[in-house]
Amino acid sequence: MTAETLNNTWAADPEFAPGAVDPADILVVLPALNEASHIEACLRSLMRPERWMSQCRIVVADGGSDDGTQRIVERLRHRYPNLHLLDNPGRLQSAGVNAAVEELSEPHHKLLVRCDVHAVYPDGYVMALAREYARVKVASVVTSMDATGQGGFQKAAAWIVDTPLGSGGSAHRGGQKAQFVDHGHHAAFDIAWFQRVGGYDPAFSHNEDAEFDMRLVKSGGKIWLTDQTRISYIMRPTLSALWRQYSNYGHGRASTLRKHHTRPRLRQLVPVLNTLLLLASLPAMFFTPFGLIWPVLYGGVLLSTSLVAVLLLRSMEGLWAGPALGAMHTAWGLGFLRRSLSVSELRTAHAQTG
Repeated sequence: MTAETLNNTWAADPEFAPGAVDPADILVVLPALNEASHIEACLRSLMRPERWMSQCRIVVADGGSDDGTQRIVERLRHRYPNLHLLDNPGRLQSAGVNAAVEELSEPHHKLLVRCDVHAVYPDGYVMALAREYARVKVASVVTSMDATGQGGFQKAAAWIVDTPLGSGGSAHRGGQKAQFVDHGHHAAFDIAWFQRVGGYDPAFSHNEDAEFDMRLVKSGGKIWLTDQTRISYIMRPTLSALWRQYSNYGHGRASTLRKHHTRPRLRQLVPVLNTLLLLASLPAMFFTPFGLIWPVLYGGVLLSTSLVAVLLLRSMEGLWAGPALGAMHTAWGLGFLRRSLSVSELRTAHAQTG
């Protein structure tokens, strides 16, 4: 649907009119840190349709970028007067969203929309979320993500991450079904609910969304995965960057589980068990040929993944799918184990719950 079509729909359909969810009642927040290569494309995609979006308050909470991100936002403010740049001394995304709500939300704001600078948004994204929020009347509306990328590595990584092997069957990774969920890619919140449960935990550098969702659900809030809109998420451009990202993901998930005294789900245990088997195989292979069994089997899975990707993507770039999958599994598993076994984390968790 084009911006022009959406503008016409807004004029003709009372569900899109300001009486349903007034765009002036919406606060949109994008946490950012050194995102000069993504911020402009993200913001321009988010601003459509401009006639409707110009009434929303849009905030970039910047954690101290030194790569030109702030200059780009300041330049765009001449085109979009409703765009604001907020200093985020806490640097983390969680702290940035909290700061925007605390400092720039108004009493009339009803809906908080959190956006990701690494995403490209379809026309009318915020409008669709507002309409769904008004229709379903829940504490949070989450969206499905479709991974994408430009280079060969990004394309292969994007393909594998949206498969059960890459995501473990997570409902919001490439999902097509609208349903109530326990967690999803954060999109829109009833701002009163967000404040009621205390916002994000500012100590979390990663997995703050899942940790928030645990508190939200425990408090009686409902989370709706919409099928009315979705986002394209841009994958990390290199194997090393993907490794760091997934190491942080595993690290954050372990912190969430420990804080809430919950057990990991099966899809979260799989990369941990795989990493443990690989680690155990390293010394074992020097003493017995049986130590090679798991590395060979897992290597076969990665090789098969690459070959299937070559066929489906019709490009030799698909060979990157196996290494990308291996990086995601192993980095996530190592990050999870490192945080789980950290003495400082044990003390922090005890202090939080004691």
